[in-house]
Amino acid sequence: GEQGEVAISFGSLDELNASFGRLLAAPDFPGELRPFLERVQNVLFEAGAALASLDAGPWDALFREESDRLEREIDAWEGNLPPLTRFVLPGGAPSAAGLHWARTVARRAESFAVEAAGADPSRVPLLTWLNRLSDALFVAARTANRLAGASEVYWQSRAGPGGAAG
Repeated sequence: GEQGEVAISFGSLDELNASFGRLLAAPDFPGELRPFLERVQNVLFEAGAALASLDAGPWDALFREESDRLEREIDAWEGNLPPLTRFVLPGGAPSAAGLHWARTVARRAESFAVEAAGADPSRVPLLTWLNRLSDALFVAARTANRLAGASEVYWQSRAGPGGAAG
């Protein structure tokens, strides 16, 4: 039921927050990305409160503001990255691999939050923020590789055109 979906959402948000704590505890985590993760850790508590509330409306302004902030961060980071021409695999520097992992947890948390929210329009700003967060984590992972001087890991297709992997 709905209560179970909300509980699963809480667990996913908590796991995401813990993944950030693990990243921030690593001595090699880039200082340039630290304020981003520290801020998002705090916003994740607001996300839990908004999910638990019967009306998420009081959090509208916060999640709209934070979504805009994520967009600005994504744009700033992308301005220092080469354009993507291939699919990126999780990896590279340990901090980048950890950010990719956090991105997958964010995607799962978003999925559970969508289920828990149902058709409640007061949840849209929260769900939008969760969606933008996973995109920001992807670009943050690419940025972590750039800052560490590590190469990105690219997907290599093992299948030829129209053929199966051999």
